[in-house]
Amino acid sequence: MNKKLTVAVLYGGKSTEHEVSVHSAGTVCRTLQQRGYEVLHIFINKQGYWFLQQTCSEATAQDEPITPVISPKGTLFIPSKNEFLCPDVFFPVLHGTNGEDGTLQGLLECLDVPYVGCGVLASAMGMDKEITKRMAAAAGVPTLPHITLSDKKYDKAAVEKWVEETGYPVFVKAMCLGSSVGVTKVKTAEQLHPAIEYAFRFDNHVMVEKGLDKPQEIFCGLLGDGQDVCSSECGELKSLASEFFDYEAKYITVGGCETRVPASVPEKTREKIRHGSEKIFKELRGSGLARADFFVDSEGHIWFSEINTLPGMSETSLYPQLFEAVGMKYADVLDKLIVLAQQVHARKKSLSMEHAQ
Repeated sequence: MNKKLTVAVLYGGKSTEHEVSVHSAGTVCRTLQQRGYEVLHIFINKQGYWFLQQTCSEATAQDEPITPVISPKGTLFIPSKNEFLCPDVFFPVLHGTNGEDGTLQGLLECLDVPYVGCGVLASAMGMDKEITKRMAAAAGVPTLPHITLSDKKYDKAAVEKWVEETGYPVFVKAMCLGSSVGVTKVKTAEQLHPAIEYAFRFDNHVMVEKGLDKPQEIFCGLLGDGQDVCSSECGELKSLASEFFDYEAKYITVGGCETRVPASVPEKTREKIRHGSEKIFKELRGSGLARADFFVDSEGHIWFSEINTLPGMSETSLYPQLFEAVGMKYADVLDKLIVLAQQVHARKKSLSMEHAQ
């Protein structure tokens, strides 16, 4: 690996997961610098403006405005210095809306630069819970029954009937958000419509999904591109602060969850989850990294929940722990992701732009 590469790490962003992104990026930046990379710290504030920072953090007075540009002189421009920068690789550490959903990936495609992670299509599909469940079903991976609401003036009677037939509890989810933002566990009819209204605060599409009685929440990391994909050990998170693994348990409450790697399920179950995770990643045409989330019910059946194409990357995040459990150190994972980014970009550059008979 050439340790002289310049890597632009992007973090923050216009997202409900802004703070999580900054926290994740701090670990990525420190580790890359320790490996000898030249790191550009690119902070994106909640209004979408880009800044060059000295170190990874929230906004500071020393931040220098910077903008992405399409120019033969470089792909980043500092107006105050009339200076262009040309990173070798862009490394998005942006979670949720405007970072993980294909929008940023589209910008990076227009800049014609190597970047870490899934492309536009896989990112967009992976962010949409309904689409990923369809892709999982196409790959033969079980999913829980669910319905989708795409209008705040939804048919309340029809939803109530479906829930009554399905049975409580159900989970109401904002369709295209992560970190359990906009998610409510509904146990009674009185809670149903307020939960749907709450989810519509964050997204124009809402999913109502059948719940399970105290399932195990199992996670599997993915690394690779095309048909060359490897899965990690399976891990388990148990919420200690709430009934399910919500935002509070993940990021706010100290000791809000307990991590187990490997997960406390039989090896045969873990193998099914690893195999299912790889199939879904390939079905999405994923590249770089992802984390697939599953439920295991009381009878040992597995159910696909969702996929995160830019999972948390801090010291305490699951993704690094999952690969450490199979002997792959955090820094080695970052090296591999940068190599994959360059390889994917090189393949795209080799394609012809000319129409030939």
